[in-house]
Amino acid sequence: MSLHLGDTVPDFTQDSSEGPINFYEFAGDSWVVLISHPADFTPVCTTELGEVAKLKSEFDKRGVKVIALSVDTSENHKGWIPDIDETQKTQVNYPILADSDRKVSHLYDLIHPNASATVTARTVFVIDPNKKLRLTLTYPASTGRDFKEILRVIDSLQLTDKYSVSTPVNWRQGDEVVISPSIKDPEELARRFPKGYREEKPYLRLTPQPDL
Repeated sequence: MSLHLGDTVPDFTQDSSEGPINFYEFAGDSWVVLISHPADFTPVCTTELGEVAKLKSEFDKRGVKVIALSVDTSENHKGWIPDIDETQKTQVNYPILADSDRKVSHLYDLIHPNASATVTARTVFVIDPNKKLRLTLTYPASTGRDFKEILRVIDSLQLTDKYSVSTPVNWRQGDEVVISPSIKDPEELARRFPKGYREEKPYLRLTPQPDL
């Protein structure tokens, strides 16, 4: 199954390092980041899972739950977690799904045979409270992810859901944002963007970040 942006992500029940998890129940009304990993006891994954643990408070601040996945068993996960804690100087504080039967991997199209027929791709899914897929990023097994970029995208998604804006290239919290070209009425512009805006082109208007 291939998932596209805007699709409702599939539900599943699977074992994890913290016991059986039904995904929809786990997600509740929160945003969710689901991160897949090629295998347990691998070097890049060890650094990634440690970084996610260190950033847990940043995800919490944004109302985001984190859950990881690997094709190994929950017992393997439990054996691997102390290594992550030790080497990355942290404590894993979120569940790791056990997908030894590849059920979730097939539901979420995580096996890319031309890269590897046996392990999952290094993929990130950002899922909103309506269970809609809002972002997918897939990396090769050899390349670790930048989780600060994932937080940046979540900030953008949450901001742009609330206001009629987009975020421009290299946007960070506090930077100017782009007003939707569909808003043309001067009174509506004044009401929505009381801080004013500057017009580079009729289709490119920049305004201070609305929620600051």
